[in-house]
Amino acid sequence: MDSNSVLRNTVAAVIAATVAGGGSGAAWAGDWAAQGGTGETERTAESMRPVTHVGVWTTRAAAQPPRSRRAPAKLRSKAYAFRLVTRQTWSGEQFQCLDSLWTRESNWDHRAYNPGSGAYGIPQALPGHKMGYAGNDWRFNPQTQIRWGLRYIKGRYGSPCGAWGHFRSHNWY
Repeated sequence: MDSNSVLRNTVAAVIAATVAGGGSGAAWAGDWAAQGGTGETERTAESMRPVTHVGVWTTRAAAQPPRSRRAPAKLRSKAYAFRLVTRQTWSGEQFQCLDSLWTRESNWDHRAYNPGSGAYGIPQALPGHKMGYAGNDWRFNPQTQIRWGLRYIKGRYGSPCGAWGHFRSHNWY
């Protein structure tokens, strides 16, 4: 609930309590104070009504609840890749190899571009348009790039650790 809803509900509850009690909250408080406010006098049903305090509420823009924040694109991409790696029945070690490989290649940036070679995206496909086989949105969709990259790795190296081993020995994959 946002703060305006809380405010509306509170005001509605105060009004309902006041109407149901047949008077104002100040009158209820006055009944209790008239008896000394100590609780030592005999209490009647009329004097035992609750005291309702009506305050002035204001809201500010800063008082709004925080908006839900999405995880950074890098973490969303890693989570997606992890799901695909585990679907391949590869182990967690394979994901660690993939993470090391693509962190070195692009730092998981789906817009990464190497002007020297023309490699593009998370897997640094060369040329980048090869990822079009996985989807027409390869330029801006990290999931398309990840799907293409995992297919490439499986077909060429067998597994992410195979690709990572090749990368460490040749500085490319």
